[in-house]
Amino acid sequence: MRDRTHDEQVIRWAEFVKTHSRSIWIREVGPLIDSQIIMANAFYERLAKTEGGLEKIRQLRKLDTPK
Repeated sequence: MRDRTHDEQVIRWAEFVKTHSRSIWIREVGPLIDSQIIMANAFYERLAKTEGGLEKIRQLRKLDTPK
């Protein structure tokens, strides 16, 4: 279970997003999102090089498919 400070931070961030334009808050979160995408891509590249890695990636992609 998360502590109260985490919940408070989520509330503060939601309020910031509501009260500031996207061009302002995207500067705050953009680098984080970019780094997450870079790390995910690197993970998939490493996974693809392992035995059975490509099959695991195919299975993961099937989970993303809308039903």
